[in-house]
Amino acid sequence: MQYTGNLRKMRVSANDDCVAQYALPIGEHSVDMNALIGRELTVEFHGDIHCVNCDRKTKKSFNQGYCYPCMMKLAECDTCIIKPELCHYHEGTCRDPQWGEAHCLSDHFVYLANTGNMKVGITRHVTDGISSRWIDQGATQATVMLRVPDRLTSGRIEKLCTQFIGDKTNWRTMLKGAAEPQDLTGLKQRLLAELDEELNKIAQDKGLQAFSTVDDTLHTINYPVDTYPVKIKSLNLDKTPQFSGTLTGIKGQYWMLNEDRVINIRKFAGYNVTLSVE
Repeated sequence: MQYTGNLRKMRVSANDDCVAQYALPIGEHSVDMNALIGRELTVEFHGDIHCVNCDRKTKKSFNQGYCYPCMMKLAECDTCIIKPELCHYHEGTCRDPQWGEAHCLSDHFVYLANTGNMKVGITRHVTDGISSRWIDQGATQATVMLRVPDRLTSGRIEKLCTQFIGDKTNWRTMLKGAAEPQDLTGLKQRLLAELDEELNKIAQDKGLQAFSTVDDTLHTINYPVDTYPVKIKSLNLDKTPQFSGTLTGIKGQYWMLNEDRVINIRKFAGYNVTLSVE
């Protein structure tokens, strides 16, 4: 089997057994990656990169798939996407107010996750209890802490939480094995108690509907991994335009290959490649 086209980040979901499911968009194809665990793969990068927004050919990819002009003008590439507490829609300076209304002025969830280390984060969607963001980050456990009405509020609360817990995933730790279970429910209760005064200030500022607590459901996510790497060797299509190997697992947006090699598929969105499966 052979598939050629521009890469996109893998689409993710969870099945009824809470096992992460991966589909790789490559050109017009959607490849079931779970079915390829244990198979021999070859990836060849043809040297062309196309912007995931405008399809312009670009020598370098920015923000995981955009050309430089799109990176500078699109709302989804603004600084406030990485730092939601800096959302400036309310100041009338959003790059694309219509996009902001659809993506920033809707309910957001502040969550806690175990990605090898415990972290706080935000997401817009929790479908059937599982957020695709949790899977993208390789979380093995997650629970929703608060539901809030907009991105700015979620960012303010996330920033408050970082006084006590990190907001980043250590991707190397995440890829080195199944994380030890953590008491996220207990952490949630401790954080809510620690932040009670600050949360009340936000409620006074935003109104009584500024946020609402969510039940203490703890979600567990499993990943299609046969073998975890021992000493991680990261592959880069710019430096290694062709590689082959046995796919031993998928976690987050990473493929794991034999000989302890890993590659972050999301990083190479827009790259024109051929995927061959033996």
